[in-house]
Amino acid sequence: MLKIEARGYESKFWRYASPILALLLTGATSGLIFAAMDRPPVLTVYTFLIVPLLEQDGFQALAVKAAPLIMMGVGLSLAYRANVWNIGTDGQFTLGAICGGGIALAFPDAPSLALFPAIVAGGIIGGMLNGGLVAWLRIRFNANEILTSLMFAYITQYLLVYLVTGPWRDPEGFGFPQTALFSDNALAPRLIEDTNVHIGVLLAPLIAIALWVMLEKTLLGFQFRVLGQATRAARFAGFNENRLVWVAMLISGGLAGLAGVLEATGTLGQLTTTLSPGYGFTAIIVSFLGRLNPIGVIPAGLLLALTYLGGDAAQINLGLPNAVTGIFQGILLFYLLGCDILLLNRIRWVRSKPKAA
Repeated sequence: MLKIEARGYESKFWRYASPILALLLTGATSGLIFAAMDRPPVLTVYTFLIVPLLEQDGFQALAVKAAPLIMMGVGLSLAYRANVWNIGTDGQFTLGAICGGGIALAFPDAPSLALFPAIVAGGIIGGMLNGGLVAWLRIRFNANEILTSLMFAYITQYLLVYLVTGPWRDPEGFGFPQTALFSDNALAPRLIEDTNVHIGVLLAPLIAIALWVMLEKTLLGFQFRVLGQATRAARFAGFNENRLVWVAMLISGGLAGLAGVLEATGTLGQLTTTLSPGYGFTAIIVSFLGRLNPIGVIPAGLLLALTYLGGDAAQINLGLPNAVTGIFQGILLFYLLGCDILLLNRIRWVRSKPKAA
């Protein structure tokens, strides 16, 4: 019979092999689900994971989709390494877009050199306000940040719905829940002309590299790592736990706000009720798939971005519901958490002893 035994140490091999095994199991399980839906499993998985890259401008679309996931995943990897469980990046993403979008709508004729930096600053501050409030509630009232950050995500979503269906609704938008289009001066600079490849595509990997340097090469990063691995030891060493909670939430919230405002000004060009298709929650999977390492978040973000494009391709080509994206991501997270048991444990086959007569 199979028996799970503790290793007594963390396996370096399984630290990096676990995500690969989880991905393979996810592909196999998804194929079985597609077969149960009367779809050819191999063709469906191929359509889901390969076809989007073969289309014209497929890699450009992938980079644009991955940029917000990488930014938020990097911020979450930092917070989770410090045992600060920010689950509400979708709300920080949305509030960042609201704050930056509000500036864009208020000053449409301002010069671009002044307007766009102000929009970006507004987005970052919006995300930091959300994250900072969660940190304050944890420190002041010992409120669980998992619950408070998650609840704020719903609050900000309803705030967005109120604004785009009420005071900010486009008077010429035929009643649709959206704001007017942002002026050209408010749009994110394009890296490739006449495409949606905006400056966020370049910023995302640079932010990941910068956060990796901070985590691995600075005293602050060392404090984050110690706080996450041994809270009592961090306190004994004199590390200011409250300050580290503040910094972790402000950085992760600010990066989510930056991702939100760049999505609004770089991809959509306005605010709508469908601003985020769940990027904040997908970013949680990205951070764990990347092993809570900012560099590892980059390929993880690209993979999860591919699932969004694959869901669209499967919907168009095979008539599958768009919900297959969420199914794939959920299965991946399930297997990732399951396979991580191999980090500290090994599975052995043990012969059962025959019972005595």
